[in-house]
Amino acid sequence: MQTGKIYQSLSGFYDIEVDGKTYRTRARGNFRKQQIKPLVGDWVEFTAPNQQEGYILKVHPRENELVRPPIANTDQAFVVTSAIEPDFSASLLDKELVALEREHIRPILVFTKVDLLKEGAQEHFLTEVVQRYHDQVGYPTIVATAENADEQLRAVLPKRQTVVLGQTGAGKSTLLNHLDPTLNLATGAISQALSRGKHTTRKVSLVTINHGLVADTPGFSSFDPMNITATTLKNYYPDLVRVAVNCKFRECLHINEPGCAVKQAVKNGTILTSRYEDYVDQYQTIKAQKPVYRRKRGN
Repeated sequence: MQTGKIYQSLSGFYDIEVDGKTYRTRARGNFRKQQIKPLVGDWVEFTAPNQQEGYILKVHPRENELVRPPIANTDQAFVVTSAIEPDFSASLLDKELVALEREHIRPILVFTKVDLLKEGAQEHFLTEVVQRYHDQVGYPTIVATAENADEQLRAVLPKRQTVVLGQTGAGKSTLLNHLDPTLNLATGAISQALSRGKHTTRKVSLVTINHGLVADTPGFSSFDPMNITATTLKNYYPDLVRVAVNCKFRECLHINEPGCAVKQAVKNGTILTSRYEDYVDQYQTIKAQKPVYRRKRGN
């Protein structure tokens, strides 16, 4: 029996890397009965008579898990967000950030296509979006077209597992091709009619770039964080959490409560209005929906 990490999942097969060798495996038959589904990034125990006919016997406990994209044990995420084509969506970005916060995955915001904006719009985007997410929300931000962007991104890759996620057409594969031209990942044109990219990445797989593991993942046009309750949602907005210590009530949900420091911070500009509005929208959506029962984690 051997231990290795799943580097790729495709059509029921799992490719596991051990000491430079790749073993193609399937999940053990009783995994389905136990509701265990291996994910890319999982550490697993497996047996393999050769490199093409292995079986996964056990999935080790996970540090974290994302549902979309389906990946486990991730240290950080490049959240690739376009300024235009497709148009910037604060709501979509905030939902992605909530999902990452829940799993304790460090987000690094990468803004693409800023250079395609007209000059006045470009300046507005840099100050009102990029700078505010850095200064007021508190996330690292990188503009992909900046002179040293590739160097900044490569610098955080070594010895970490990084997931690259974002809206379809935002430029994830293009970004990775810049970081490692030998990858030659497929990129797609944007549909002008839909302002939505074509899905050029159809599988989740790990590649090695600058001594780190990087996952290029399928894009999406909508995003719903899973398994978050209305009362815990506030914990995944770090800018709200920092201010909430001054709320009159400890369990303040920042919706209708009196003496809410968060609502006051929105009024005085300390918290972005768009962030607070996204929080309220998500809160109301989660509160109104029926519970979703997911399969238990494999461990």
